[in-house]
Order: sequence, then structure tokens, then C-alpha cells
Amino acid sequence: MKNKINRDNRRITIRKEVADDYEIVEKMTREAFWNLYVPGCSEHYLVHTMRSHEDFLAELAFVIELDGKIVGNVMYTKARLIDDSGNTKDILTFWPVCILPEYQRQGLGKLLLNYSFEQAGKLGYDVIVIFGSPSNYVNLGFKSCKKYNISFQDNLFPTAMMINELNPDVLDGRKWVYHESPVMQIDSEKAQIFDKGLEKMMKEWQPSQEEFYILSHSSLQ
Repeated sequence: MKNKINRDNRRITIRKEVADDYEIVEKMTREAFWNLYVPGCSEHYLVHTMRSHEDFLAELAFVIELDGKIVGNVMYTKARLIDDSGNTKDILTFWPVCILPEYQRQGLGKLLLNYSFEQAGKLGYDVIVIFGSPSNYVNLGFKSCKKYNISFQDNLFPTAMMINELNPDVLDGRKWVYHESPVMQIDSEKAQIFDKGLEKMMKEWQPSQEEFYILSHSSLQ
């Protein structure tokens, strides 16, 4: 399945990831996240390990091409919400999602994500939970987790946790606790070993890392 768009004499294609894309996507992810949140990054290692995990949804792994070149991707895994009575709701989360730096701020990420939301809905999913900068996602329909009464187990409402109801009002206001897939727990030692086999890139500090630290360590009251 492909979604083809022509814009400003550019050919944009969104399609499912295939095996021939794996190395390209991992390299692209490394380039997009390098030094963004911490010196270096581990998102490309997550991409590498995620595909073999039971919670990975290959049918929701998409790449976006610009004139035949892969410039971005998104990958989804299963997650869960559990209410106070022990009832479980199967939901989705996506990470990583990236657009190569030189192609950012051109609307490609929005096209990619909106297409993936449509496909997720067709598979019967109606809630997506993510972590990120609100400024990047509120224009895509995401709202604060506090508005949906969704927290971590310690009743913490992270500032960076946002919810998108693919079907309006599917969440009824009851208290939910979010549980992510174990695949998201990256083994930092294994990630470092994996990175040693790749092209060397310099680890450096940049201001976005402080922004990430502040956002990832803050919560709503």
C-alpha cells in the first residue's frame, strides 16, 4: 500500500517499510537523533531491536520518500492502559519518528503521521500515547495526559506524555495507568556496543539536550 502525493513538483510517497529499508532507516534515525537529546543517541539501536519484538507492529512501520529518497519514518508498538478495576485497554505508541534534518519543517512529518493515524484506525486502534515536545504534536490532535486522567503508576502526569483519541470520547474520564512495551527499555551497554560497529560520529553537547532534560523531568500537578 502506498500513498502518493505531488506537491510543488515534488513526488512524495508514504509506504510500508520493507527489509531492504532496514539499514537505511537505522542510519537515518541515527543521523536525525544524534546529539539531539543526549550526546550521541540510542534511537537507531531501538529501531534495530524493535522489529523482532512481539509488540512491534510491522503493518504500522512506514517510510516517507521524497523523489524516491527515504527522508523519514515512523514505527509503532503496542502499549496498554489499565484502570483501577484492572480492566485493560490495548493502545499504541510510536517511537522513534524522524525526518532527516535537512528535510524538517516542510510538512513531511505531519503527512507521515496523519497517514499512520488513518492506518492505525483501520486496524481497530483508537488511542495513541506518546512522549515528546508538545509544540511538535498538539497540532496533530494530541492533548495533555492530565486531560484524559492517564498517568504513570505513581500517579505522575509527565509534561511530555500526550494522548490522541482517534475516535472522539473513547476515553471516558476514568483513571488509567499507562504501561509501555518492554522493548522501550533500551540496554545502554548493548546500545554502545552496537554503535561501535557504525561510522564514527562525534558526541557533543547542544542546547536541545538541556531542553529535553527539563521536559523529561517535569510533571503536571
